[in-house]
Amino acid sequence: MALFRLGFPSEKLHVIRGDGLLLRPFEARDFDAWAALRDKSRDFLTPWEPTWGADDLTRAAFRRRVRQNEDEITRDEAYPLLMFREADGALLGGLTFGQVRRGVSQTATLGYWMGEPHAGRGLMGKAVRLATVYAFANLRLHRIEAACLPTNMRSIRLLESAGFRREGMARSYLRINGIWQDHILYARLDSDPAPAPSRNKPAPL
Repeated sequence: MALFRLGFPSEKLHVIRGDGLLLRPFEARDFDAWAALRDKSRDFLTPWEPTWGADDLTRAAFRRRVRQNEDEITRDEAYPLLMFREADGALLGGLTFGQVRRGVSQTATLGYWMGEPHAGRGLMGKAVRLATVYAFANLRLHRIEAACLPTNMRSIRLLESAGFRREGMARSYLRINGIWQDHILYARLDSDPAPAPSRNKPAPL
């Protein structure tokens, strides 16, 4: 895995390469690929995400998203990244470390999405492992939290194979697809042992 500086005053590292993947912040030039992949994957993603806004896939909304992401990174509040196949630059999905809490916490929340055409190949599992190493080493996080619906077996297998431990159930935790829903809570600490390489088929996400 290789990490590259982007020249921010804080000198944080925001680009990750490894396992044939590249993760980096959003840029304005990503709109066409992002909108096309999200539109193609709408039915696949809808059960697992907050309700999309009516203008979600417009260029104007994307420009606002890019500006907001840049502000969040500058303020050390969140690190939204897009995920690409390094060989040809194809957009695969996205991953975010959000709700960064400093001080005595040093914690962030992990979220991710995969475009339907690329699902089922273990790519997001690779991305989560790479990004977790990055977050502990370069964002100086102590704890990374994640939550998933009890019915989302792909995410459950992915998180557990990436070294996250189940910590409990949160009732009516997030409003997903327009409904307040229970979520299983997971976390991984910087002191947890690295997950063993899987001898089985990767988690299909």
